[in-house]
Amino acid sequence: MTLVCLRANDSALVLDVSGPKLPRVLHWGADPGSLEGFALATQPFALQVDEPMPITLLPAQADGWLGRPGLAGHRDGTWPFQRLTLTGDPQVEVDPAGGGRIVVESADAAAGIQVVSELLLSPQGVVRVRHTVTNSGDGVWTLDRLEALLPVPGQARELLDFSGRWPREKQPQRSEFQHGSHVRENRRGHTGHDATGLLIAGTPGFGFRSGEVWGVHIGWSGDHVHAAERFAEGVSLLGGGELLLPGEARLAPGEVYASPWAYFVYSAAGLDGLSSALHRELRARPSHPHSARPVVLNTWEAVYFDHRLDRLTALADVAARIGVERFVLDDGWFLGRRDDKAGLGDWYVDPEVWPNGLHPLVDHVRGLGLQVGLWFEPEMVNPRSRLAEEHPDWVLATPGRWPVLARNQVVLDVAHPDAYAYLLDRISSLVTEYGIDYIKWDHNRDLVEAVHAGRAGVRAQTLAVYSLLAEVRRRHPKLEIESCSGGGARIDFGILEHTDRVWTSDTNDALERQAIQRWTGLLLPPELMGAHIGPPHAHTTGRYADLPFRAATALFGHAGLEWDLTSLSEAELAQLTAWITLYKRLRPLLHTGDVVRADHPDPAAWLHGVVAADGAHAVYCYAQLTAPLDLAPPALRLPGLDPARTYEVRVLPEVSVELGGSARNPAWRDGVTASGAMLSTVGLRAPRLNPAESLVLELHPVVSRRS
Repeated sequence: MTLVCLRANDSALVLDVSGPKLPRVLHWGADPGSLEGFALATQPFALQVDEPMPITLLPAQADGWLGRPGLAGHRDGTWPFQRLTLTGDPQVEVDPAGGGRIVVESADAAAGIQVVSELLLSPQGVVRVRHTVTNSGDGVWTLDRLEALLPVPGQARELLDFSGRWPREKQPQRSEFQHGSHVRENRRGHTGHDATGLLIAGTPGFGFRSGEVWGVHIGWSGDHVHAAERFAEGVSLLGGGELLLPGEARLAPGEVYASPWAYFVYSAAGLDGLSSALHRELRARPSHPHSARPVVLNTWEAVYFDHRLDRLTALADVAARIGVERFVLDDGWFLGRRDDKAGLGDWYVDPEVWPNGLHPLVDHVRGLGLQVGLWFEPEMVNPRSRLAEEHPDWVLATPGRWPVLARNQVVLDVAHPDAYAYLLDRISSLVTEYGIDYIKWDHNRDLVEAVHAGRAGVRAQTLAVYSLLAEVRRRHPKLEIESCSGGGARIDFGILEHTDRVWTSDTNDALERQAIQRWTGLLLPPELMGAHIGPPHAHTTGRYADLPFRAATALFGHAGLEWDLTSLSEAELAQLTAWITLYKRLRPLLHTGDVVRADHPDPAAWLHGVVAADGAHAVYCYAQLTAPLDLAPPALRLPGLDPARTYEVRVLPEVSVELGGSARNPAWRDGVTASGAMLSTVGLRAPRLNPAESLVLELHPVVSRRS
């Protein structure tokens, strides 16, 4: 047995690369330290064959594996089962500072396929896995499945994944990890409002700050699958990949298919440890936005389709006065766009609404010192549009069949060369003409009967959109792009290779947002999640919330506003000014620190925060969601602090409810000094809050770390 071990961030990946079969993963989880005795301790599983067989990187029936195959395909119905063997020694690069890379080449010469498997362990402790298959034989080879799968130990007995809908994304689902398959297949043509994002297995009762957890995320914006399987033979697997539609990956001789990256992450410190590794992985990217995330004003819930120059310039004037830094003109500026039934696809400024183009508005906004953003929905088209009338063949559909409508629109075939060229020209021309700083790139419906060039076309559409985004950014390297898909329906690491933030949800209801941001935040750090203050009555739910609660919720993201500021009183504007000033002061912490979440005993209230990496600064939000279980709420135990430091705790009035009465006004309300150990173990007496009220605390150390 030839062992290879990659280690980083207290986690490890141990493989047997002795061949001739593909390597098998002997261990993925906590760093075991010395590998002495490892070969004897980790014998192959006894499957239903006479000889114990290894479960390899691509489990196969040829190895006696009867679960989900890692690789499935055929050559016109023949060679339905592959038997891969190594074609050379694996390439192993171990980074002494942590992490490393393994590349494995294998083939089934008789079946006529070659496979390259890549495993990368980053210094942050995230394992990336990708497989590439090449048709090395004669004739077409059809690929049905190519998934990344890693084993998880028997201690993982619970599963956590997520569902949702518009506009209520990322709703958690928790269940026992039982024998059989737990499979989340997404056929929406984009990531989807109900996409799990993360599929997590863990030890019983795991929480934010406790338990071992193993998670997987598929970095792909088209159809995809996440799966967990457990068998009576004593093996469990976690993984997934692209969900291929029939005939979508027919490889001609020499043609190659590369799976999307699958991201695997382990933590011995609960969900916060898993989340921290993923956040650091994203923040380590060269493309990660490192400039201060500007305060945004989006015009949608301020004016909707009512685009008038005087109204919008007045809105910009107020925005600049209170400290907004980026003004984004949303839907309604292009040809025929008076409602959502017409105009999509006709990406020309409407001269009836804007006789002088957008220049008067853009010049006014720039004169106020604000950046300018513009809304697009490039992948969609209304049947009532010039584009649909002149180019019906550009619609993503079966030839001769018009697809069903959704939101009064159909999908444009971005992989059609002429449609691609048209979109690139229109977007690039408008960015150039108006010096646009930012695009809100929307995508408001699922793909149904997506056919490109006579075949299932979700994969081609996804790759074409990636290519289009990359080319727009290449032409305009300073341009920032937001991924919006009816809110949070396209949030994944694939789209984030080409964008700078996501619109987390179409709802600005702060109570709904507490949950949406909490669970989306497992995958993404705050600076990538758009979070806006909307009107007092939420557009999507009608629920009312006071300004401090809405402001506290939006603080913990890439903050902005979506509200008619011209309708506000001077007192409200003063509150917003103070909130924006606070956000600008705190964003260096909020957008670089470690996100922490308490396992608070009362499910009616949540306690979360951000702590600087060195423990020298922290901010927490205590949010009451519904009526508390007890008259005296449990103490607020603040996670993530340095136990050896002494901290000064103070309430931030800009984003906190005004407390009155002894039950609601604890003795520490005006400030307290305590050790990190006391604050995290004993905690602070919690005030009694009403539903949709919050308290935000800021902490600074007052005593240097003890020697």
